[in-house]
Amino acid sequence: MPDAPAPIDALPHSGGPEGDTWVGLSATGLPVAEVERWVVRPDCGAVVVFCGTARNHTGDRGDVTELSFEAYEEQAVPRMSRIVDEARRRWPDLRRVALLHRTGPLAIGDAAVVVATSSPHRDAAYAANRFCIDSLKATVPIWKREAWDGGERWGVDAQHLVEVEELGTAEAPVAGDPA
Repeated sequence: MPDAPAPIDALPHSGGPEGDTWVGLSATGLPVAEVERWVVRPDCGAVVVFCGTARNHTGDRGDVTELSFEAYEEQAVPRMSRIVDEARRRWPDLRRVALLHRTGPLAIGDAAVVVATSSPHRDAAYAANRFCIDSLKATVPIWKREAWDGGERWGVDAQHLVEVEELGTAEAPVAGDPA
């Protein structure tokens, strides 16, 4: 059974300009529905919400029963904030951005990560959302352990972390730059 979501005030919350940034880690369920409500603004015609969930298979294993995430919190949360800052630099029309990740054990189907973006227009909301999730995977020290009946292992698709500022612009051009 999935964990109950944490109340909106229980997760780390940092205000950007006008309080439009929400980043954090949580050892309890992520408040997906609350994020969906929070990201909406009357001046935005586009809202994109990505929710990555724990699945029952990975690579060569089709019998995964649980995932568990560990994070180096002192580095993870500041790096998540830098991702949002960089997204805002690349897409200045962004209004609200949420970047939340679970830690600890997750049952199959639990939300592992939520990325939400809002903007007056869809191009920025979609592109920034994709940039945020891809950047999180490339720059934030969060590790995944997969478990199944009779065994477990750390995720085998791990990569070396890079700095947010080192990310290429081919996948996420600065607004106004040619793609």
